[in-house]
This record gives sequence, C-alpha cells and structure tokens, in this order.
Amino acid sequence: MTKHIFVTGGVTSSLGKGIFAASLAKLLQARGYTVTIQKFDPYINVDPGTLNPYEHGECYVTEDGAETDLDLGHYERFLNTPTSQANNVTTGLIYQTVITNEREGEYLGKTVQVVPHITDEIQRRMLLLSDEGQYDVIITELGGTVGDIESLPYIEAVRQLKWELGKDNCMVIHLTLLPYLNAAKELKTKPTQHSVKELLSNGVQPDMLVCRTEKQLTEDVRKKLALFCNVDMDSVIQAIDADSIYQVPLNMQQENLDSTVLHKLNLPVDDEPNLTSWQSFLTKLRNPAKEITIGLIGKYVELQDAYKSIDEAFIHAAVSNDCKVNVETIHSETLTPGNVGKVLGHLDGVLVAPGFGPRGTDGKIEAIRYIRENHVPFFGICFGMQCAVIEYGRNVLGYQDASSAEIDADTNNPVISLMEEQKDLEKMGGTMRLGAYRCVLKKATLVHNAYQQDEILERHRHRYEFNNAYLDDFEASGMIASGINPDNDLVEIIELNNHPWFVGVQYHPELKSTVDNPHPLFVNFIAASIAHQESGTSTTASKGNVVSYS
Repeated sequence: MTKHIFVTGGVTSSLGKGIFAASLAKLLQARGYTVTIQKFDPYINVDPGTLNPYEHGECYVTEDGAETDLDLGHYERFLNTPTSQANNVTTGLIYQTVITNEREGEYLGKTVQVVPHITDEIQRRMLLLSDEGQYDVIITELGGTVGDIESLPYIEAVRQLKWELGKDNCMVIHLTLLPYLNAAKELKTKPTQHSVKELLSNGVQPDMLVCRTEKQLTEDVRKKLALFCNVDMDSVIQAIDADSIYQVPLNMQQENLDSTVLHKLNLPVDDEPNLTSWQSFLTKLRNPAKEITIGLIGKYVELQDAYKSIDEAFIHAAVSNDCKVNVETIHSETLTPGNVGKVLGHLDGVLVAPGFGPRGTDGKIEAIRYIRENHVPFFGICFGMQCAVIEYGRNVLGYQDASSAEIDADTNNPVISLMEEQKDLEKMGGTMRLGAYRCVLKKATLVHNAYQQDEILERHRHRYEFNNAYLDDFEASGMIASGINPDNDLVEIIELNNHPWFVGVQYHPELKSTVDNPHPLFVNFIAASIAHQESGTSTTASKGNVVSYS
C-alpha cells in the first residue's frame, strides 16, 4: 500500500515546506523508494497561470502543460523526475469541480457543503497519484499556514485520511519556526506550541516536528517541544539555516529524518541512502576553479522567486563548468541608449528573461542591440527570444517599426505575431501554448552542438510566435531558425551566424534543468561566457545587485 506523508506549516509562511518536502523525498529516493510530491494550495485561483509574478513568483509548467506552483520546480530538480497536472491542486480547482458536479446533478439534489463534498474532493485528489500504483511514498505539501481560514478544509481532509489509512500508512509532519530572541539569548518554543495546539483543535496530532532555526537545538529545547507537543524526542527535527538549498537533504540525513519516517511508516530501513553524486555536486558547488558575471535582464528582478528556475539552472550549469556564476540582476526599464554600455560592459554574458506585456521592452531591445554588436554571449528565453527578433528586424533588416503584435497591434511589420490557434480565444487562464512540444534541430548549429541530438522535447508557455512571413529575410541576413517544430513549422530557436554565442529559444529550457541533468543550453551558455571572459573583452567587476552561484 502506498504510504502518505502530509507536510503542514505553522507560525509563519515562507518556511521552506517545498524544500523540506523535496529533501525528504530525495532521501527516500536515495534509499531505493519510488517517491513523488504534490502541492495543495489554498488560494481560489484555479492555477497560478493568471497570477502576476510579484504575487506568487514564477509559474512552473509541467510536461503535460499544467501551470503550477514554483515548488514543483524544486520537486523535479531534486528528484530528477517529472511532475504532472495531478501534482498541483488549488482551492479554486476543488470548488470548480464540486460546483460543476452539482450543476450536472452528481449529488442527487443533496445540499452541497464544505463537509463532506469539498473535503471528499480534496481527499480524492490527495489519493489520485496512489491509484496509479507506481509510488511507494507520496508526500503532500499543504500550502499556507495552520490557522488560516482557507486551510481548514485541507486540515479536515487530512484528519479524515489519517483515520482511514491508519498510522502505519499515513503521517503528518509539521514544519514550524523557533524564533531566536537576541535580547533573551534563547530560542522560544511557545509559537510552535501554539501552532501544534491549533492543529490539535482541528483534530490532527502531528507525528513529527521539523523546526526551522538559526541556532542549534539543545537537548532541553528538544525535550520541551516533545513534551508539550506530544511527540517522541527523536521526532523533533532541527532544520537549521543552510547556505544552499542543496545542503538541506544532507542536514536532514544527519538528523535521521528519513530513518525515523520509515520506522513510523513501518517500512524497511536497510542501507544508508546513496548520496554520492549529490555530495559530489555540493563539493563542486563550493570549490569552483573559475568565476564569471552574468547579467539577468528582466522586469520582475525585485522579486527573487520571479526567475527561480533560471537561477537554479545557473547553479547546475555553473557546477558543470567548474565555475562560480555571479548573477547581476538588471531591471530592463532602467536601460537606455545612453547607459547600456556602462551597465552591461563588464558582463561576461547576458540572459534576457521571459515576461509578458510592453513594460520594459525597450530596455530589453536596447540591451540586445549592445550585446549583438559587441559579441557578448546572449541567451534569450521566450519573450527574450522575441525581443532579439524585433531588435534584429529594426537595426539590421531596417524595419523601423518592427515589433510584436502583443506590444503594437498597429505595426506594419509584426515580426512576432499571435499564433493562429490563439486568435479566437477570449479566456486568459490555461489557454496559452503549454507543455512539451517537439523541435527538430538543424545540424552544424550552436544548439545542435549543445544538445548533441537531432530532435528535442521542450516546455512552452506563450501566445505569440515568430512570423514566418519574414523568415527568408532574416535567414538571408544571418539570423537563422536553427530549431523548428515539425508539426506546425513554428520557429522554436534562432541564432546568429556571425556571433560567438547568440541563441534565443521560444520555450523554457530552465524548467528541465536538474541537479543530475543540467540543461545543455545553460551549460553551453556558461562555457561561452567563460570563453568571452578569457578572450579579455570583459571584466568581472560587479556593478549591480549580484547573487553568487557556485
């Protein structure tokens, strides 16, 4: 029987439930168990697809085209296995299903209520992945914080499931915060006690406490928590702050998290988890031989989670190149023809990030012009690729008003235009080109050299595309379509012939980069940026908001 682990959060949000869940899953996977993770979010949006990145961070896209919470990216990066639509459920989706069922007469005229109809639908979806029979353990992360009104139906669903499945098949892990009061020079357990009390008031006794903390837990603190929260001493787990999210599984192993969980679920605890490759990754991460600076140009750079998958892909590629990557975030709205050289001149490479709408577009286009003319390695993703096409159309082909129909519906030269299947759509949610699509690569190109294969499968999230009416003009002048979708001739990749490394992709390669399999385009882009630095045409002096990835 599939075992279920539910992860709840208390005291405050942003404790890192997703990283913890992924770390536990990694430890169990390293012991030979098949594991997946699912996320239940309490907001009423049907999915994060219509949410502004400032609200919820990046929208992560799965192979089957689901727009999901960014924590699914952590799940995939840690486990190196894909997730699906079934791995992310929201309150909006739950209510949408129940209301649809009611309208279709599924409840035979009964009064539809939170209990049992909403909680039954939550339970059905919690068990959906176990029906497939391919997982030994399913970890379910509950979004939000215990005590929130919107979380109550999920807690009630867990209470019922815990009773139905039995203690050997189901457990609850409560992630909480132990604040350190500097004036008192001690960790305070009272917030955690109150959080557990809140859970207990809803009928759920946590089987384990995982305590986020800045300081080491003393034996007395562990004993106090165990006594007043009704858990065993070995079920009080310290989750001390780490310098990298990839250190967390090793920290959790030192706390015997995985063995304790397996004992509670009555599963065999045999050999220690095989984490050799993970430890090797961390060693390389902390001991790089080289150092470069990459500019990340976007319009949501104030929020760290807006480009989370790109940040993590840089880490994977940095380790693959035995390099430290300093990522300098640059707001595209700040770039002008007068300052672009000063802002970008010291960079070893530049990535222009995705983003919808006209805001910040002029800065992205100006940056790409500078990058192209000065032979700086360039990587454009989704809208970043489209901006590269617009810049080339204006400054090389001479189409002064070249633009995207998204930005200027009246342009005479829409080098980027709305996809045919998007023209009659009125609803915004879940209607873009989503999920994995095929792409055939031209041989003897930068991308073919990176992938070392003729056909690839990459994930998409867009409405607009390269306008093929202009393809001959672009290719005749040196910008080639090096990747084409074989089913509809959509241009997936562009690159320049007369440039050391200039690649734009319509898809999102960052979504498929993992610790075990760094994405080849990121790996090659970092390699090209190292070569650019070694050529002596750039320096690594940082001049902006810099985050180091090594």
